[in-house]
Amino acid sequence: MPDTYVVFDVETPNHRNDRMSAIGVVLVEHGEQTRHLYTLVNPECEFDAFNIQLTGITPRMVRSQPTFPVLWELLRPMLEKGVLCAHNAVFDLGVLSRCLSDYGIAWKAEADYVCTCQIGRRLLPQAPNHKLNTLADYLRIPLQHHNALSDARACAALLQTYQTLSDLSSYQKKYDFTKF
Repeated sequence: MPDTYVVFDVETPNHRNDRMSAIGVVLVEHGEQTRHLYTLVNPECEFDAFNIQLTGITPRMVRSQPTFPVLWELLRPMLEKGVLCAHNAVFDLGVLSRCLSDYGIAWKAEADYVCTCQIGRRLLPQAPNHKLNTLADYLRIPLQHHNALSDARACAALLQTYQTLSDLSSYQKKYDFTKF
């Protein structure tokens, strides 16, 4: 079983899901949340009204924030510390992959990951559904939904719950970062 999971969540500015407007990262080491990072991101693109309403993040809020390439120097060491984890992981990994590709940033070809949504479907089949906010309510985990750090913390709490129920290494998969 891995000692370290890097739980992350991204918010996006528009329907293309190829840029971040915010990212939250939580390290779970030996079953404990040990470190977190939250930052807004200047996506250098237009925002959709839907995304603004969903996340509360506006173009004005990110105007003076760092761009993804600047943040990558901070994010990369954290993301390389362990197995990546997200709720609906393919979405968040896809946004990360598109950002890396669009900005011409080379990283590893693939990474190990787990998805708390998929694990929840197997370990908590009795839950009403397996959306992050539903599982957080079901397990009484605090959540301010669509805030990247709050989502990452809730996802980390789900992961910690799942670690008490099962060996999570059987849920580990590989994500191919070369497809975008």
